[in-house]
Amino acid sequence: MEKINLSKELSENSYPGRGIVAGRSANGKYAVTAYFIMGRSENSRNRVFVEDGEGIRTQAFDPSKMVDPSLIIYSPVRVLGNTTIVTNGDQTDTIYEGMDKNLTFEQSLRSREFEPDGPNYTPRISAVLQVENGKYSCAMSILKSNNGDPSQCNRYTFSYDDCIAGEGRFISTYMHDGNPLPSFEGEPRPVDIPDNMDGFADMLWSSLDQDNKVSLFVRYIDIETGEYTSKIINKNV
Repeated sequence: MEKINLSKELSENSYPGRGIVAGRSANGKYAVTAYFIMGRSENSRNRVFVEDGEGIRTQAFDPSKMVDPSLIIYSPVRVLGNTTIVTNGDQTDTIYEGMDKNLTFEQSLRSREFEPDGPNYTPRISAVLQVENGKYSCAMSILKSNNGDPSQCNRYTFSYDDCIAGEGRFISTYMHDGNPLPSFEGEPRPVDIPDNMDGFADMLWSSLDQDNKVSLFVRYIDIETGEYTSKIINKNV
């Protein structure tokens, strides 16, 4: 599969929904992840990312305008030892609790399925980045309805051992805007991962639709030391 130009992919798509990138910087030094959220409704757009321990959580920008916190208030990023968990919903906690009990990433998600927000049935997308003893691997998952049929949950897990320098994978909840919203299809797309975190974050943020983008999180983790640097960009400030 050929790499896509992520900036072009995002700038030509007004609504990929929520997206995750996981990969390795070009110099091979950093495990890299990014997560963005978008929104079409006032409730979805009324959010910001805030730091929460080693991870982050979503929070209402204006609490007085929050209509329904379910599905939009959660912890997108949590850290369990040498594992960084990134998801688009409260399955972050499910993965954290499962892996803490020695279940695998895939096993931990067996109790979950797509979101109950028909007719969209938004997929649950997740990633785990594992850094240990100078080695780095990652995995991604998508739980989605069967072509919009909620009677069946289709489960896909993609594992990437010994991640290649300069390469990442991108997955989003939707293919593009629509009614209902069409779920992501196929494998996570290969993308380039640069060395510069600020430049990567700026590229992602500037490529997202101006009206629909809400928040962005980017983290670079030193594969040798486990130390990390993060950046949060919120449209609501």
